[in-house]
Amino acid sequence: MVTVGRLALAGMAMAGLAGCNPHADTAAPPAAPIPVSVMPLKAHELWVHETLPGRVAAVRSAEVRAQVGGIVKQRLFTEGSDVTAGARLFQIDPAAFQAEVDIASAALQRAEATLKHARLQAERLGSLQRSEAVSRQRYDDAAALRDQAAADVAQARATLARRKLDLHFASVEAPIAGRIDQALVSEGALVSPTDTTPLARIQQIDQVYVDVRQSASKLETLRQQVGSATSTLDVEILGSDGKPLGMRGRILFSGIAVDAGTGDVLLRVLVDNPQRRLLPGLYVQARIPIARYSAALSVPQQAVTRTAGQASVWVVDAQGQVKPVPVELGELVERRYRVVSGLSAGQRVVIEGIERLSPDAQVATRRWQPAASGAALSAVAR
Repeated sequence: MVTVGRLALAGMAMAGLAGCNPHADTAAPPAAPIPVSVMPLKAHELWVHETLPGRVAAVRSAEVRAQVGGIVKQRLFTEGSDVTAGARLFQIDPAAFQAEVDIASAALQRAEATLKHARLQAERLGSLQRSEAVSRQRYDDAAALRDQAAADVAQARATLARRKLDLHFASVEAPIAGRIDQALVSEGALVSPTDTTPLARIQQIDQVYVDVRQSASKLETLRQQVGSATSTLDVEILGSDGKPLGMRGRILFSGIAVDAGTGDVLLRVLVDNPQRRLLPGLYVQARIPIARYSAALSVPQQAVTRTAGQASVWVVDAQGQVKPVPVELGELVERRYRVVSGLSAGQRVVIEGIERLSPDAQVATRRWQPAASGAALSAVAR
């Protein structure tokens, strides 16, 4: 009896304790929505570029060389200045060439005098031969001497013209207009046409070429995207440090041969250079367009998560719940991935707050505001 009473008292005590907790049968309240930043997807035009190293080359370049041998007597230009075609640049000592001209002129006068005498002699013998006062042989000899004297005059004139040309070449002229570099010889130097070193160099740099090498496979892709292999494409020129120079050029043509070792072809970009900031031989970079998409979707790089190599993004549905959506990504352009497949325009993609998400979680959305970006990054084609 005692044991039964004790059990009854214990049961009454437990019931009393249960009655003292009014929330024992009430469910836990729902979790608060997770705050996230979202971006609605919009289709837009997208150009994909590739940054390639290049070298600057002058549009026209000419070496100034001596065409006759002699001592350089005078330099007639200022180094680094602009010169016009035909301007005198160097003066080679003309004394020897002037003497050769005088000798050739005297030889011409002698030949002309001989020709004059031979013609008179042939005329006299011709009239006597017609009256049979002299033999035919004597007249033929006089006619031959006359013709030989005429040939000597022609040879003397040619020699004089050559000597005058040598005298003219003693004044070395600019073959093209442009900016002349420093003189490579000084006054008093002995020069000749066979010298390996030129006297100076002239280059036209109001326009310059930027020569880059592009993969032949990407060049073909570019042609297909643009729709014409002969279309001109704007190319942005960057400095060696990757900073834009505010200069643009256009692709003129590519090489007709593919390098067997690298698989590259030559691209030549024509750039207007009125301030002459680009000098021949300078190392620069060129942002070459390699693809164009008229209606592309892109998401910021930070919105992409990867699991076992599969890329995915979090998408908010109409009920305010999130779910991961696998996507196929293309090129990375200015910190944004081009979406090849998996998403459509109008969907809302989570950009910030991803680390707290789980499938079907309720979220409180606000519009994502991108931070002010600095200089645009070069587009990298994968």
